[in-house]
Amino acid sequence: MPAAVQPASQKLTSSVAETFDHWKHLVAESFVPLAARTADVDGFRGKMRARVLDRMSIVEVTATSHEVHRTAALIAQPGERYFKLNLQLEGTGLLVQDNREALLRPGDLAIYDTNRPYTLAFEANTRMMVVMFPCDALALPTDYVGQLAAVRMAGSTGLSGIVGQFIGQLASNLEVLSGPSGSRLAANALDLVSTMLHAEMAITPDRMKPQALLAVSVREYIEANLADPLLSPATIAAAHFISTRHLHNIFHESGSTVASWIRSQRLDGVRRELRDPLHAGKSVGAVAARWGFLDAAHFSRTFRDAFGQSPSDWRRGA
Repeated sequence: MPAAVQPASQKLTSSVAETFDHWKHLVAESFVPLAARTADVDGFRGKMRARVLDRMSIVEVTATSHEVHRTAALIAQPGERYFKLNLQLEGTGLLVQDNREALLRPGDLAIYDTNRPYTLAFEANTRMMVVMFPCDALALPTDYVGQLAAVRMAGSTGLSGIVGQFIGQLASNLEVLSGPSGSRLAANALDLVSTMLHAEMAITPDRMKPQALLAVSVREYIEANLADPLLSPATIAAAHFISTRHLHNIFHESGSTVASWIRSQRLDGVRRELRDPLHAGKSVGAVAARWGFLDAAHFSRTFRDAFGQSPSDWRRGA
């Protein structure tokens, strides 16, 4: 994921809506700007418990009947693009995006994109877990994931069942998700989500466009070879029997470049390991080299530009 934003606080927050107007404020503050409405303004009750781990937010939402809408006008406002993954814990929820509808029952999962209009509707009491993360946090092309928007992934079987159980456990243990262990679990959660989405596409390959399949293959290759300091557009293109121009076009379609994506993935790996107790005995230089940064001065400048502090200060939590 691009490392343009310094991670937010990992503090656990808990908020109870005193009025529906207060709820609308909490929703916009916890996620992205949304329009909310309910047929029972006076009787509405809502509560949120949230934890931010690196660039991923984990929010438990408990509320009575209401709807939220992400409109074109709200999308036009400046802001980062996110994916949101919902795990229904109690009650039912209806997710609508891209002319698809997913009726979610307890245990079910569904993903959606904050850069395209969507609606979430809850006719009765509901409790759900929402995991929100930047679109580029997954090692999958954004358009690829978008093909699964508002598609119900059953929580009773397969990988979606495993991922749902894992996220459900996070919901039950928000109090203890902090520090390096919390960051490690956040990274694990995103890896599981990527694996689940990849598997869902494999089940229905007719959804996949050839260009999307190639984009996934390229990203997987890069992920597997980040430690190689010779990794470059030329070597990646050669490994996939395509021209470098074709490779650059693949990344251009997702609003990125090959070099920036490699750099961001490496920086994200270094950033995680510097705070990881398992790598506490390694020098900053050794950790950086493990991710393909062999020039210490260049690495230090790149890290500071991305995170606003030196690698050593980041490791100390300064």
